[in-house]
Amino acid sequence: MKKQIIIATLALGAFVFGINNAQAQDSNPVSTTVNIQLADVICIDAISSEAVNFSYTTSQDYNNYQEHTIASNLSVTSSKGFNINVRAEGNHFEDSNNSNRYKIPVEVLKITAVTGGTMNGTFKEIQLARNSKTLVEGAEHGAQRTLNIKYSISETDAKEKLLGLPANTYTQKVKYTATAI
Repeated sequence: MKKQIIIATLALGAFVFGINNAQAQDSNPVSTTVNIQLADVICIDAISSEAVNFSYTTSQDYNNYQEHTIASNLSVTSSKGFNINVRAEGNHFEDSNNSNRYKIPVEVLKITAVTGGTMNGTFKEIQLARNSKTLVEGAEHGAQRTLNIKYSISETDAKEKLLGLPANTYTQKVKYTATAI
């Protein structure tokens, strides 16, 4: 029996001594270096892929202002403040027959940055042109900042620049660019 008590005491001592050694090792921690590498980014996406369609099928259409507002039309992710510029790909809305005989100047279309999205900055209204114009100035950096955009044609432009052209669909691509500031 004495032998069993001695063995049990030695086992308990070994167990306690082992725990003490493990605790002594914890007092000397090791470290790992973690690096976070950042790069400047800017990305603009069209959230809505729907076309903006103006329809002039009655005399009332030519005598009234028309507008279409697209909610969250664009989204920008940028690590710095930014501007959004807009321009037409060409000088005219061209007929779908590509005859180039009948053209509508791109200046008939007004584009307005409107509140309601998550983007901030100075919002502007521009008359579309081939050269780039600033639509939003001084927007703050952020992820997926959305912008609502209103497209409009005045009744004056409808009467003076659209009325009298052959019935057809006239098309132009509008390009948006985000630039870091």
